[in-house]
Amino acid sequence: MPQNSTKSPRLLSLDALRGFDMFWISGGEEIFHVLAEVSGWTLAAGIAHQLVHPEWNGFRAYDLIFPLFLFLAGVSTPFSLGSRLSKGDSRAALLRKVLTRGFVLVLLGVIYNNGLQLKPLAEIRFPSVLGRIGLAGMLAQIIYLYTNTRTQYFWFIGILLGYWAFVMLVPVADCGAGLMTMECNPVSYLDKTILPGRLHKIIHDPEGLISTIPAVATALLGIFAGNLLQSADTPAQKVQKMLVAGVILLALGWLFDFVFPINKNLWASSFVLWVGGWSLLLLAVFYWVIDVQGWNRWAWVLAVIGTNSILIYMAQNFIDFNFTAHALFGGFLQLFPESIQKVGHEIAYVVVEWLMLWFLYQKKVFLKV
Repeated sequence: MPQNSTKSPRLLSLDALRGFDMFWISGGEEIFHVLAEVSGWTLAAGIAHQLVHPEWNGFRAYDLIFPLFLFLAGVSTPFSLGSRLSKGDSRAALLRKVLTRGFVLVLLGVIYNNGLQLKPLAEIRFPSVLGRIGLAGMLAQIIYLYTNTRTQYFWFIGILLGYWAFVMLVPVADCGAGLMTMECNPVSYLDKTILPGRLHKIIHDPEGLISTIPAVATALLGIFAGNLLQSADTPAQKVQKMLVAGVILLALGWLFDFVFPINKNLWASSFVLWVGGWSLLLLAVFYWVIDVQGWNRWAWVLAVIGTNSILIYMAQNFIDFNFTAHALFGGFLQLFPESIQKVGHEIAYVVVEWLMLWFLYQKKVFLKV
């Protein structure tokens, strides 16, 4: 069964990295898109290009945001569930907590997609980002609760190889087997067949049910990193192991890409390895800088976002931050040329969000699921 040490202090690096991750989908990407548009700067254009998903196969930095969040949820597992186990809590009680959290996230995802409006079943989109986090995180945590570390590694490898075999060997009507186009792959075909409501791309949903299976491996990888952070190794050894593991995963992902192309839409096994490598490297850097070296005076700015990540994700669909940003900063921005106004408005949007989160942070109000 999972081995747990005494309860570890909360790592500021996890909250800061989660905040860094959420910054980009909370308005950060729009700053660079608008900056590239109004300035024509090569650097801004290059960054903006990385902040758009590829149509199908391939990888850009924007593809890392979602799996990094799921990876960090996995990292937190040994600190949350592990500490409860070490205190003597029963696995049955923790299982109920895990199941509840998973299904609440699924429900929040449906609300995020559709609001609280009554719609015909055919118009409701059930798959969601939060739903995938809920289901994949839930299944990974169940594996953590009921298996030992060695078995968890077997699960990780088995999921990656099994999913690869499934995508390549299962035939699709009128297409055959082994194709990975949006129109001809068993993942999209099964989602279209068994999921009620509508799919995001009509014939495919990037957060569909079947591609949630390899996402479990992403969460498991985070659990492995969390176990390492709780181990008796020195901080330097932990960082070294994360860096080495990150490079190895990147190499394996690059090699796997030749037979199973990196693809976020399908959450391909090669994608799991590739984004897992980047996630480990980022975690190693944030952990070393913030928690080991203590260069953390700036980290609270990101932690304000990271400690209320679900709330700000949901709030963007229900609160008009654009209105508030214009009301507070619009008059001041009118003093500048139009190009600066455009960039300034996007910055103001992020500032308004951050101020709301900072107020909640000061009051210790957090949306916990």
